[in-house]
Amino acid sequence: MTTLDPIDLHGLWVPIVTPFDRHGDVDAGSLQQLAERLLDDGATGLVALGTTGEPATLTAEERRRVVEVCDGVCRSADRRLIVGAGTNSTRGTIEEIGYLTAGTSAVATLTVVPYYTRPSERAVVEHFAAVADVSPLPVVAYNVPYRTGRGLGGPALIELGSHPRVVGLKQAVGALDLDTLEVLAGSGADFQVLAGDDAFIVPTVLSGGAGAIAAAAHLCTPLFVQMTAAALAGDVTRASELAAALLPLVTVGFSEPNPAAWKGALARQRQLPTGGLRRPMTSASATTVDRLVDAAERITRRFVGGALVGPT
Repeated sequence: MTTLDPIDLHGLWVPIVTPFDRHGDVDAGSLQQLAERLLDDGATGLVALGTTGEPATLTAEERRRVVEVCDGVCRSADRRLIVGAGTNSTRGTIEEIGYLTAGTSAVATLTVVPYYTRPSERAVVEHFAAVADVSPLPVVAYNVPYRTGRGLGGPALIELGSHPRVVGLKQAVGALDLDTLEVLAGSGADFQVLAGDDAFIVPTVLSGGAGAIAAAAHLCTPLFVQMTAAALAGDVTRASELAAALLPLVTVGFSEPNPAAWKGALARQRQLPTGGLRRPMTSASATTVDRLVDAAERITRRFVGGALVGPT
């Protein structure tokens, strides 16, 4: 095991969707344009092949292509890339990290708690240690128990964070719970916690978090960037104002399985050719897309040049 240089995860990361064309194939051109727009709007960096990118329904070649496109955009913009590369197998995870990140500028891999197999909490900690020992990139652990069937409590996460090559945590447990607070209070500075639930970005950051990986930031991206920056700066008034304004967007956007609503809204705005998803996922309803686009437009009108201009 070698020691890797520390990386700074502070800021607002967007787990970019994977666009499909009208034939259901990955649309690399639309992916590039969306990635460029997100970075132009101020995102710290991109997460390729997060849950929002539908990696489970992509072929290995498609996953690699998505990473290559995002890598090219991040290199050109001098921004950072995290690559999602976790599976429910330790050996498979190690192989996937190597395959997807070789030759790229990625700064870390986002690695999910093994899903479906439901190993013990101790076995999950050992899994991450085994992966981190040989990974060419630092590891950001992804704790999302409602998807994986296995979560990690505070003590296990703190132990995980003591590994020199596990540099961060995406915490998505549906709340700012006691375990999360315990990790925020008990981890060292080298273990950075990113909010994984978009409604809890501000309280997580104000409690010591480094930022967020936020699917909702596909829309109103500059405001999510400003909100995260305000929270990191300790500007409670500004961060809270933006959080309250953006909450309706988050609520509507996650009212259907992720990433259906975000892709539907982006297609409505002509940023994607379609709002389609790969089966077994299905597209968002027209009603949800209508509500989400309306919420984004109202929020955008409310803020001009970053300033609050009136009530909703």
